[in-house]
Amino acid sequence: MTLTSRSAAVAAIAGLLVAGAVACGVREAAKTNEARVARGKYLVTVGGCNDCHTPLKMGPKGPEPDMERMLSGHPESFAISTGERAGSEKWMMVAASTMTAFSGPWGVSFAANLTPDQNTGLGIWTEDMFMKAVRTGRHMGASREILPPMPWFNVGKMTDEDLRSVYAFLRSIKPIQNRVPTPLPPAADTVADNRSPESPR
Repeated sequence: MTLTSRSAAVAAIAGLLVAGAVACGVREAAKTNEARVARGKYLVTVGGCNDCHTPLKMGPKGPEPDMERMLSGHPESFAISTGERAGSEKWMMVAASTMTAFSGPWGVSFAANLTPDQNTGLGIWTEDMFMKAVRTGRHMGASREILPPMPWFNVGKMTDEDLRSVYAFLRSIKPIQNRVPTPLPPAADTVADNRSPESPR
């Protein structure tokens, strides 16, 4: 074997070894992501994320999650323009029939679209943005406050690995285009004004 042919053989073997290592790394990464998706599905299920982020529909035995719209948040077709007051001081908030909108002292909050839709869901969110959001209570980790009843302060206590798993699962589900409205501010108290026009104001 000449020096040239020997060099070519060595280069070919090295190339095969590198390709094998890359393929192995890809397979391991795929296994890791698959495990994270499975773990994330478990955490989202037992954590009750569907309770607020999946609209309810009426089933044969009463209200049940509409899994065709799983984790898509408050339906944009269900317009809400004002909040509702609780019937008495014994009640803190009022929930919409879909269980995706909540009216309380903070105003009206709407459950977010957690699907990976690029325009209306978490499609443009990075893993870092997602983790910051549930750790800081800020939308996208940097903007407006995340309002009640979202228990971000509890979700944020998950380990980094668990949050990465939740994020991986949310990236794996069906994207649903559904633009959730922005929160509504608290309604101002309306007080009857019985003063005469001449009274100081």
